[in-house]
Parts: sequence; C-alpha cells; structure tokens
Amino acid sequence: MHIQNFKTFCDLVETQSFSKAARLNEVTQSAVSQQLKAMENYYDMLIIDRNQKKFRLTQQGTTLYKTFKEILTLYERLSCEIQEMRNVVSGSIQISTVNSIGLHELPPYLKSFMKEFPSVNARVEYRRANLVYEDVLHGTADIGLVAFPVKHKELTIIPFATDELIVAMNPNHPLATKENLSIEELKEVEFIAFEKDIPTRKATDQILRNAEVEVSIVMEFDNVETVKRALEINAGVAIIPKNTVANETDRKQLVTCKLDEGKHIRPLSLIHKKTRMLTPALRSFIETMLHSPSQKEE
Repeated sequence: MHIQNFKTFCDLVETQSFSKAARLNEVTQSAVSQQLKAMENYYDMLIIDRNQKKFRLTQQGTTLYKTFKEILTLYERLSCEIQEMRNVVSGSIQISTVNSIGLHELPPYLKSFMKEFPSVNARVEYRRANLVYEDVLHGTADIGLVAFPVKHKELTIIPFATDELIVAMNPNHPLATKENLSIEELKEVEFIAFEKDIPTRKATDQILRNAEVEVSIVMEFDNVETVKRALEINAGVAIIPKNTVANETDRKQLVTCKLDEGKHIRPLSLIHKKTRMLTPALRSFIETMLHSPSQKEE
C-alpha cells in the first residue's frame, strides 16, 4: 500500500463518490474501483457494504478509514515541517468559489499570490454557494470563498472583503436617469432575481421585506453573469453586487444607482474546515487574501 492509495480511499469515503475521488486524485473512476478492489484483496475483507443502496463502509472499512486518516495527517504534518525547515512554499491549493467572487474579486489576489509563490498550483472551481460549503466540509476543496457566510461548527470563517448591493439596469430603462432610488420605487417593477437558494437573493428578499415592497419577478438565475445578460436586453432591474457590474458600467452597457436607505453591505469570507491542516501554501494564500489590495492591477 502506498500513501497515495490511502489518500484516494479517504477521498472516496469523504465524498462518497468514485467520480469525485477520481477527479481529486487525477485518475480514472475505473482506477479508483481497482484500487479499492486491490485493497480488499490485500486485507482479505470487504471494505464497502455492497448490499446497501447508499455508500456505506463495513466495520472493517471504518477502521481502515480512521487509521489511514491518521497516517495521512502525520504525513501532511511531516511535509509541512520539512517545507518550513527549507523555507519552501509549494504544493497545490483547491479553491471552491461562487461565480461572483471567483470572477470579480479573486483575480487580483490570485495574481499577486502566484507572482510571489510560483511553485504553488492553485486550482479554482466555480460552484453554487451550497456546493462550496459541501466541497470544504467533504474535503474536496481546501478553501471556499462565499458571500454572506453561514456559521457551521466544523468551519473556520475568515472575512476578507465587503461589497455593496446596488440596483443595476439597462441605460434605456425608465429608472436609469436616477442616481439614487428609494426601495419603494421598485414596487411592482419587473425584477430579475437570483434563484431562491442564492445568499444574495436571500439578502435582497430581506431588503424588500423590511421595506414592505413587492416586486414583479420575471426571471430567476443562478449566477450574476446571466443576470447581467438579462439586464442588457432591458428585461428588468436587479439588485446585484456593485463590483460584479463595474466593467459593464464602464462600457455604458448598464447603469447603476444606490438605494437611498444607505449601504447594503455584502460580506465576503474565506472558509476552511477547522480540522484542515494549513500547509505553508494554504497559510500563504490566506495571508494574501487578507492583506493584498482588492483593486485590479492596471
């Protein structure tokens, strides 16, 4: 048994998915199945209960998982200590993020990080907000980037930036001449919204609810890019993060205005599992996110 076999098996247990375990270890799904079969032959016992419809370990499989996890933890700790002794920052980082942060907030940080630590391979995957939490909790991502972070007993939450929710629309929309809008002016206006499980949608609903304003939702989307495309064809107005629409406003494709009732802040945070060992690469990435300027480099 090699250390990589231990990692593949632990990834399989934590994700409960042969395809995800394969992707995490850059092998085929068939290779994961073959490794599991070889492990069962080596120990001469069943590891996964194949009589169950859901993924379930046998008692022996549970014992193996706990032991392999301890071995991997010791191995990771040793690797970290050796890197620190050599003053080396290398390895890989798996980042799971929602589109709005990954496309509009992360790039300048990532550029700064890769310039300082070129030996680190940073991989970014764009996911729905709920899946970002799942990725981090299941170990398929080292770091998650989310808006309006939700507390969880197994997660560490580290705020790194804020954005403002504003109203955006096509330049030809009747409200486009206004610099500021009261929430009441949105009453019965055709509205483009995020889908109901998106954190920014929940925040938007709360803003409207507090003002006792009902809008006429004509479209719902799961990411900010499709919301902006709908705005560009003048299908309605939307409350979206200010930074995500900067390029479109610069090109005069969209206009924005603030809500009179003051700033509506959208907090952005990093999340990682509390039990996740922070390698030198991970610690350096977190430090970069906390201290690098959020403005895009010219």
